[in-house]
Amino acid sequence: MVIAEIDNLLTKIENRSRKRRERLAQVFGVANGRRIGTVLNTQMEIAARRKMNEVRWEERHRRRRSRYSCVDENESEDNKLYHGSEMFLKGTQSANPHNDYQQHFVDTGNRPHNYIRDVGVSERFEEYPKLKELIRLKDQQIKDYATPPQYLHGDLHTLNLRETLKTDFDIVYVDPPLEEYYRRAPGTYNTKTWTWDEVSNLRLDEIAGNPSFIFIWCGSAEGLDMGRQCLRKWGFRRCEDICWIKTNKNRPGNTSYLEPKALFQHTKEHCLMGIKGTVRRSTDGHIIHANIDIDIIIDEEKTYGSTEKPEEIFNIMERFCLGRRRLHLFGGDTSLRAGWVTVGPEISASNYNPEQYISYFKESRLLPQVTEIENLRPKSPKPWTGGRGRGRGAGGLARGRGRGRGGPNFVPTR
Repeated sequence: MVIAEIDNLLTKIENRSRKRRERLAQVFGVANGRRIGTVLNTQMEIAARRKMNEVRWEERHRRRRSRYSCVDENESEDNKLYHGSEMFLKGTQSANPHNDYQQHFVDTGNRPHNYIRDVGVSERFEEYPKLKELIRLKDQQIKDYATPPQYLHGDLHTLNLRETLKTDFDIVYVDPPLEEYYRRAPGTYNTKTWTWDEVSNLRLDEIAGNPSFIFIWCGSAEGLDMGRQCLRKWGFRRCEDICWIKTNKNRPGNTSYLEPKALFQHTKEHCLMGIKGTVRRSTDGHIIHANIDIDIIIDEEKTYGSTEKPEEIFNIMERFCLGRRRLHLFGGDTSLRAGWVTVGPEISASNYNPEQYISYFKESRLLPQVTEIENLRPKSPKPWTGGRGRGRGAGGLARGRGRGRGGPNFVPTR
């Protein structure tokens, strides 16, 4: 019974095939369906064309492999050595489709962070129009209310900052010439270096207002600990650590400087931030604007022997603190900036007048609050103050077991 059904099915298939060939014969003008192969590709032609395509694909694939790899095709599989890192570059067409930027750094000297995209302020907020507009408004306001650049030549070893400046400051920015900088480029660093003991002897507690903020560069070695000790001595508590990630796109290399006691190659530098007094993000929006900038600066490493820092650090400080009294210690002629008092031995002239400088802040030492900026800037939620509410634990009364959230032992989270 089953065999008969199969025979019937095969007969139907053969009939359909014959009718299909007869229709094709009519279309191509052939006498009958058996001669349809004279106008169509024969099975041998089809097989030959398929083989030719396979050969072409293999040749194309072999060329692509040789382009993205540094492997000798004549070597055996066991003896193949990878002499370059091209196969580790981004993409899936290479023999080893991995983004091994560490190996690429070993081979070429290009640091992995060279390939981070949109690190500049102009590109960083392209996909965030509100933040882009906020940065524009903030920078314009800072520019409009900036005081003329003030600068003072003086030896900070002997200069009495309180008697000379005669005012407090909202931001103190310290960029000392550390011994670490001399170790990086011996023979090219002409400035007299400072030890951390000398830095800690600066009486910055006498010129820092309440509240106020300090930003101090501390390198990437022993300064990470010594900088924190200085903050405590001056009455500040550390609240942030801004990190400068140094790219080397212009001067690739992996052995330009090796810290003697380091286990890894240093490609970053730290700027510690401290706060004096009490400032709350949620209620003191007239003093600080938090969460506008990030704690990472990705910028090209300066020339060999230079201690210059990225300009973005100034933008971070100015956008964060609304105080207009800003002091820069250990500055030079190239770091003079509107809205700042720059003091240091590398400055070639002086124009600082205490009475004139203090007169700039008779109306207010803070930048005014602007509705457009307040609507755009990120805000921290105000702390919960308790009170009555519906449901157990929601108000000041305890319902059921335990105390209510408004009870005397409740400390609201911030």
